Amino acid sequence: MICAAFFFACMGAMVKLASHSLSNETVVFFRNAFGLAALIPWLFRDGVPRLREGQWHLYLVRSGFGLAAMYCFFFAIARMRLADAVLLNYTMPLFVPFIAGPWLKERLNRNIWLGLAVGFLGVTLVLRPGAGLLGPVALIGLAAGVFAAVAQVSIRRLTREDSTVGIVFYFGFFSTLLSSVPVLFSWTRPEPATWLVLALMGIFATVAQLFLTTAYAYAPAASVGPFIYTIVVFAGLLDWGLWHRLPDVLSVAGAVLICLGGVLTIRRTRTGPQAPTD
Repeated sequence: MICAAFFFACMGAMVKLASHSLSNETVVFFRNAFGLAALIPWLFRDGVPRLREGQWHLYLVRSGFGLAAMYCFFFAIARMRLADAVLLNYTMPLFVPFIAGPWLKERLNRNIWLGLAVGFLGVTLVLRPGAGLLGPVALIGLAAGVFAAVAQVSIRRLTREDSTVGIVFYFGFFSTLLSSVPVLFSWTRPEPATWLVLALMGIFATVAQLFLTTAYAYAPAASVGPFIYTIVVFAGLLDWGLWHRLPDVLSVAGAVLICLGGVLTIRRTRTGPQAPTD
């Protein structure tokens, strides 16, 4: 999981570098296209996964909200410190319980309220109390966490009946298809050196997904999930090494609280339709 966090942070750095010369729509499109291309070896081996009848709406929800999260996340990366944008995106666990409850009929565990309170307190520090609280870029970064939470819950619903490869493939397929429309109106031609950045972006994202999947295969989410927050450390190091930017005191305090709240929420949440109240 720590390796996954490292490669996700590297992907974010490539997004930030690519965004210097490419439009947000172009970066999102290539992220999806390269991600889909990375699945070709699996498709040659196992064939194209079958899309079961009646699952179209779930895949469209997963792809639509996942794509919306990606647009917001990449937009924030281009305009904020990498660590802050990553941190706002990883507020996702704080929103999942409120979405999974009504959708999947999962009861809110009363033990998660402390984690949610701590996490949302950290969000206010990162967004800045007072006038800065309504900064549009920061709010768009936070929206990435909300959209990602909806996508995450839809994945949980799909995994009850569909394979992991199928879920990943159809997300890549629909996201590439959907993101190909906006890019037609905002196409930015990549420079030769930028193609390498885009390729690395796709490679890092695919490698991170492989490590993430392997981690969940070996241990429960409550055990390994919190380690994904090491991404904030890696993103902070990349901010310092590549852009010579260091966080201020409020950002550090907010990061600690968001990570702590996310860890508490992940560890105290029991999934499944029959989740107990305590």
